[in-house]
Amino acid sequence: MKGFGMLSINQAGWIEKEKPSCGALDAIVHPIVLAPCSSDTHILHGGSGEHTNLILGHESVGRIVEVGNLVKNFKAGDTVVVPCTTPDWLTENVQGEYNAHDEGLMNSFKFLGSKDGTFAEYFHVNQADANLVLLPEGVSPEAAVMTVDMMSTGFHGVENANIKFGDKVVVIGIGPVGLMAVAGSKLHGAGQIIAIGTRPNCIEVAKEYGATDIVSYKNGDIVSQIMELTGDGADSVIIAGGNAESFRQAVEMTKPGGYISNVNFFDIKEVLAMPAYSWGLGMANKTIRGGFCPGGALRIRKMLDMVKYNRVDTTKLITHRFNGMEEIEDAFNLMDRKSSDLIKPVVFID
Repeated sequence: MKGFGMLSINQAGWIEKEKPSCGALDAIVHPIVLAPCSSDTHILHGGSGEHTNLILGHESVGRIVEVGNLVKNFKAGDTVVVPCTTPDWLTENVQGEYNAHDEGLMNSFKFLGSKDGTFAEYFHVNQADANLVLLPEGVSPEAAVMTVDMMSTGFHGVENANIKFGDKVVVIGIGPVGLMAVAGSKLHGAGQIIAIGTRPNCIEVAKEYGATDIVSYKNGDIVSQIMELTGDGADSVIIAGGNAESFRQAVEMTKPGGYISNVNFFDIKEVLAMPAYSWGLGMANKTIRGGFCPGGALRIRKMLDMVKYNRVDTTKLITHRFNGMEEIEDAFNLMDRKSSDLIKPVVFID
């Protein structure tokens, strides 16, 4: 089979590999809709170290072509939604609160981590009964593919931000994950929602999802702007983009007793730091949380229900559509360049 991925750091291209084999609990899936992600480009450029001949991709809806003999809930021909995080549910760590770290830090992120991803004619899903969801009636494949990472990750940022009714919330970075954090904050009952970003199409969608105010770094220090808009700072700040400086800014703009929730993937070379006064010399009761996207079927079924019952329209994230396996490369390169009109591309395979 062929797949598109990372030949080595900063070198992407097409790769020929053997079709993956199917274990007794597993499934082999052929993609029908794929979505390149900034995490794919991050890995290409060495953000998680050296990889060679690694097929990229982790956001997909597909059609099952084979299941293992112990799989109960699925059969060949089923159209399924594939979470980006597929834990090994037999490990001890998933019995705790966080299933994203089954055998160690982020090890439930099997695609791109311990095996090839979804940008291929076929890809492997471990423990299919616990990690796949049938595409619900009335939910389009392109709407569904936005739930498996963008929505799940953005909503996880909201969950960790402990948002209550009427809270003042700031979302730093309004790419697709940040936009989902805006939508999730509104659904959680936030009052004032301040989105920090500059791209016009992202600003427009942020307002449609519930942002009440927009802040741009082009207009001066964002911490000062937030303090002016809120009076005494935000109850919760969600970091969904930016760099190490965004961490300091988030802590500073959060009021005492507030929450800082990070879902941004920092670069391996960055150092996170803040002046002691930003954290009230350690006395401000500001809670800092950073979380990786939870996984599994139950999680994504709940995300899909939010789409099915019209709580959120994930297709607002999609700005570019491609058709055909060969178009994966163009869609990936577009995601890598991050053109000013881009939010999220999708590729329809068949």
